[in-house]
Amino acid sequence: MSEQLLVKRLSGLYLGEELSETTGIISGISHKQSSTSLQVTVESVIGDRQADPKHHGGLDRVLHHFPREHYGQYRRWDMMNGFKDAPAMGENISTVGLDETQVNIGDIICIGDVELQVTQPRSPCFKLNGQFGHKEFALAMQTSGLCGWFYRVLQPGVITQDASVYLKKRHTDISVRDAMSIYFSTEYDAQSYDRLASCEGLATSWVGSLQRRLQQQKIEDWQMRLIGPA
Repeated sequence: MSEQLLVKRLSGLYLGEELSETTGIISGISHKQSSTSLQVTVESVIGDRQADPKHHGGLDRVLHHFPREHYGQYRRWDMMNGFKDAPAMGENISTVGLDETQVNIGDIICIGDVELQVTQPRSPCFKLNGQFGHKEFALAMQTSGLCGWFYRVLQPGVITQDASVYLKKRHTDISVRDAMSIYFSTEYDAQSYDRLASCEGLATSWVGSLQRRLQQQKIEDWQMRLIGPA
């Protein structure tokens, strides 16, 4: 297939190295700053840092792409304490006009000269509750699927503010929104887990989690991730 234009121009690019601690929780989510470009390697964005490398970052989560219009929806749901906008989610890439229903797991996406692959939706965690001042923000993101998605880097380079976003190749028929619905459904569904785990390009951590569910025939407990330590 020929390349398909998804977004003509980016809304914003963001990075940050500063971390802060609140009630014993270290995070860098509040310290992303606007940038005119992102220097992207296979392993990281130069000048960007994650507080928890186990659950953030890594080869399958080098960049986080978040649709800017989702902020408006969360505001309409009264899920924010005060006005928040990009990059309050800690995203690296912000766009308008592209959401989780239009992007599939495994998609090869070019932003300028940088070639990326969609690996997984964002798995919301309790740090979002503190960030937005609502104790159920993470749960709302998990339920709604307004989460954004992560990329691995296939071809490194520099992403500039005026770059366009193109779909180069589609490998699967499971959208990011579909993946959220399957993975975070409260109903055990072995057939859907097997289908999602078989998706080309899916993040290794998600494949492993789905395989454990199939082996144990149960869904893991999400309370700690969504609510955090007592």
